[in-house]
Amino acid sequence: MELIVAKFGGTSIGNGKRIKKAAQAVVNEYMKGKKIVVVVSAINKTTDELLHIVDEAMEDAVTEKQLAEIVSMGEMTSVRIFASAIESLGVKSEYIDPFMEQWPIITDNSLLSAKVDFKATEDKSLDLMKMMDQGIIPVVCGFLGKDPQGYITTLGRGGSDITAFLLGHCLNADDVVIVTDVGGVMSTDPNKLQSAQKLDKISVEEMRDLATHGAQVLHPHALKYKDPKINAKIIGFDHGDLSARGTEILGPSKNEMLKTTTLNSEPISVIAVVGEEILNKPGVLAELTDILSENEINIFGISTGQNSITLFVNKKHADDAHRILHEVVVKNENLSSLSLGREIAMISIASPDFIDTPGIISDITEPLRANDLNIVEISSSQTSVVIFVEWKDGEKAYELVRSVLE
Repeated sequence: MELIVAKFGGTSIGNGKRIKKAAQAVVNEYMKGKKIVVVVSAINKTTDELLHIVDEAMEDAVTEKQLAEIVSMGEMTSVRIFASAIESLGVKSEYIDPFMEQWPIITDNSLLSAKVDFKATEDKSLDLMKMMDQGIIPVVCGFLGKDPQGYITTLGRGGSDITAFLLGHCLNADDVVIVTDVGGVMSTDPNKLQSAQKLDKISVEEMRDLATHGAQVLHPHALKYKDPKINAKIIGFDHGDLSARGTEILGPSKNEMLKTTTLNSEPISVIAVVGEEILNKPGVLAELTDILSENEINIFGISTGQNSITLFVNKKHADDAHRILHEVVVKNENLSSLSLGREIAMISIASPDFIDTPGIISDITEPLRANDLNIVEISSSQTSVVIFVEWKDGEKAYELVRSVLE
């Protein structure tokens, strides 16, 4: 029997009519013979309003325990209303909040930004399965957890997305459906560009990077629980239909789920192009990268400064790249000279856990400092770190970095 986890964001249940529409969409899937778990956020703006009231009433005097309990009221109200709305349509439903024995999300005791205890949550999720086997639709508070002492914890803003994907993983769901105020993932913010278009598909990697750089569609931490075997999508609440297409989230790939460390097999050369205040000169970077692209020379990395642009290319292409870029330099009045530098090694480290691992870059680089290995350049994204070191130090640096991950 197909199992769906459906998460409704605050806007999608922002008033009584929307709640009724959402409940009907859930019941429609149930009547098709599917099992379904509902995860709900606080009704639109409720959490913000509670935080504002707390700030006015107590300012900094509120304790973490008090704040976690207060903000939990938004979700605990939502589940009660939503479960009642389902029952008004003739289907048995029960709300699940952290005070109940069946509560599934178990965390550590960090009250306002808790980390999930995956094994304990997986075990407790069996209670939800028993309820569904009895024909009941569980409606679970998003965003909240419970620590081993029984205190309410929160998963951080956007935590309802985490709840949905976590339960999807623990219950071996077939589908996770995220219902929001937009019809799916857009090519850009439609409030800023009317030409924005809905994407039919997006990968976990792309979605995570998009979310961490400001897109409000999905919380990036939630994607660490995205099982590649589970179908996932984002749809708009206006459809009133959980089978609406929306935007499908693909993956993650096998490699993206793992911690990996790789050392480039061939040396890389550094080419530095200099010019006075070229960082403020439009088109200079594009001219340099375009000419290399036209000559099918790949760039492994770019570093920019006020008066310089450094490009990293494969050593076997370095002489050609040096000659080609020199032709650009002598013709461009904004550029003065360039140099072909030393051979370096590139070490790439990737892990989906980096996104919520404070201090990971210092953890990775500290062994290099302790062993007097100089870092030529470093770059990072939400899930990867790339380090350039002297070619002669490559193997040693690689082993040191790998030992950190292990």
